[in-house]
Amino acid sequence: MNIKILGFLLLTTALTSSFKSAEEIKWLDFNKGYDMAKKKNKVMLVDVYTDWCGWCKRMDKDAYGKTNIIEVVNKDFVAVKFNPEQQGISYSYEGKTYTGEQLAGVISNYSINGYPTTIFLYPKGKKMEVVVGYKNAEQLAPILTDIRKKMTGK
Repeated sequence: MNIKILGFLLLTTALTSSFKSAEEIKWLDFNKGYDMAKKKNKVMLVDVYTDWCGWCKRMDKDAYGKTNIIEVVNKDFVAVKFNPEQQGISYSYEGKTYTGEQLAGVISNYSINGYPTTIFLYPKGKKMEVVVGYKNAEQLAPILTDIRKKMTGK
């Protein structure tokens, strides 16, 4: 009897884990994300955050944790989590190497003035758009649609 219960619990845990992982955004680091966006001809969604930013954590829950946003981001974008304050990491962009702070300036055209900031990069079209500040799912959904259409025509 105890073995059956243990088996059931293990199976339930395994199924819950696999379901949960399918319900999350597939975040990449900047270097992998940029390469993938170029290869797949997709727009990068770069979530620029810091460890100390409360609004960043709230946006993770209120926007990036919602099913409608997860589905759109995973389907139409290459998602990148980027903390420009992380030390000891080099980033490659357009054939040059940058620190996190340098890269944040370059990819945003030096327009980041707070966190969170969402940067959309389209490597193929050399297009960039910056959206500063917290957005919940209802606010972010139309932005995602507009950015995709504006940058890719789709």
